[in-house]
Amino acid sequence: METMIAGKVVADTQADFLPLEGTDYVEFYVGNAKQAAHYYMSAFGFQALAYAGPETGVKDRASYVVRQNKLTFVLTTPIRPDNEIADHIYTHGDGVKAIALRVQDAAGSWEKTTSRGAESHHAPEIRKDKDGQVVISGIKLYGDTVHLFIERKDYNGAFMPGYVKWENPLFKPTSTGLLYVDHCVGNVGWNQMNKWVGFYEEVMGFRNILSFDDNDISTEYSALMSKVMSNGNGFVKFPINEPAEGKRKSQVEEYLEFYRGEGVQHVAIATADIVATVKELMARGVEFLRVPTTYYDDLLDRVGHIDEDLEPLRELGILVDRDDEGYLLQLFSKPVQDRPTLFFEIIQRKGAKSFGKGNFKALFEAIEREQEARGNL
Repeated sequence: METMIAGKVVADTQADFLPLEGTDYVEFYVGNAKQAAHYYMSAFGFQALAYAGPETGVKDRASYVVRQNKLTFVLTTPIRPDNEIADHIYTHGDGVKAIALRVQDAAGSWEKTTSRGAESHHAPEIRKDKDGQVVISGIKLYGDTVHLFIERKDYNGAFMPGYVKWENPLFKPTSTGLLYVDHCVGNVGWNQMNKWVGFYEEVMGFRNILSFDDNDISTEYSALMSKVMSNGNGFVKFPINEPAEGKRKSQVEEYLEFYRGEGVQHVAIATADIVATVKELMARGVEFLRVPTTYYDDLLDRVGHIDEDLEPLRELGILVDRDDEGYLLQLFSKPVQDRPTLFFEIIQRKGAKSFGKGNFKALFEAIEREQEARGNL
């Protein structure tokens, strides 16, 4: 387990009662899963992987699974109205329903977390087919979001039982270099951040490794507070944001208003070459926030030596920040649906284990310009 002390991440020796192997997949509830799957393949470079729907015996939904390296998205849409999926989309729009975590023991993970106060989403369930079995359990999180525990050590199929292989041999988009989920950020309501920090500490054995208050994350008009939670081995990290008092509406308040509740604000995705990845994503139509070019005038004075040429970073709008372990490069997309809710972060870590504190002011001013254009600032 790791903790951030005086800006440096250090290891703890406390036993990890809930060992996690990383993010297994992220499931989105969307209005049209077929079209969403093609968007993520065309724009982000995912490949078709698996499908479940009426043809496979699932009568209330259709789910398309896409994958790129260790990054797996499940896009699910309701087939009929008047069910939980349709209600979720009506309330929230397209958004993250489940953050699925890979474990060695899904039943044990459910038992440990529910015994510590988690509300069950569903008890352990064994799913089997000719390729083996997967065990799934789940607990409820903030808003309508859930954590699923996925045990798939005895499964050799494309995704999991209930799904069939999905492929389109004439449509094979090339990879954009996206590797895996670096972290997922949750937005919660006023005075709710410490409640959910306590949930991760007490229920899941996480540690608060980094905290930001409204002095760290503020502009002339808006502010927010954030705490970063990490599991024992550091494979899974969840920053949690809540609004803070400001002159105008913060990005968290805007999210809560349009999402109509708490939920996942953005998914940060790792890459080994952010310049190449962002160039490819932009060429495929993904839109990103831009900071003023003056951000780069004294960048090297602020962060010191970096391996990358400065001009491509300036051209693409990529941000850079440093901590005691190294530096990181990051860029944030605009919302990927019409509601100003879910977006993505592209991140490349060159040793840094932090989250870009030095970029907060420039980033949030860029978000405010988008809010103002929408009339929501």
